[in-house]
Amino acid sequence: MITIPGKMAKEVLRHSIMAPATRNYPFEKMEMPDNFRGKIVFDYEKCIGCKICVRDCPARAIAITKVADKVFEAEFYLDRCIYCAQCVDSCPKGALDTTGEFELAQIDRTQHRIHFHANTDVGNGESTP
Repeated sequence: MITIPGKMAKEVLRHSIMAPATRNYPFEKMEMPDNFRGKIVFDYEKCIGCKICVRDCPARAIAITKVADKVFEAEFYLDRCIYCAQCVDSCPKGALDTTGEFELAQIDRTQHRIHFHANTDVGNGESTP
């Protein structure tokens, strides 16, 4: 009988023929559940400017500004956001929502500042500086 040196050799050989226990991330994307708290999005048409979301945000990651009568814009600082979705829960009109997007890493910190414009001429209303 052949002996293999090392105490872990048996375990290594046994696990080399087993199926992997993890996913092949990032090549195989995982589907996020419906209630996943990912990136926050803003619907300016629903916003009434009460700023409850700003007051409830523990990370101070939201700024709401008035641009016209009953028209508001939002700026989100995703580098500050802790993705607790407290702003989404506290919005009385449902102007905020979470998405399944969670791969938000950036080298430049300014890329984490997202400005949602209040006009429809900008496309989807989202821009980054």
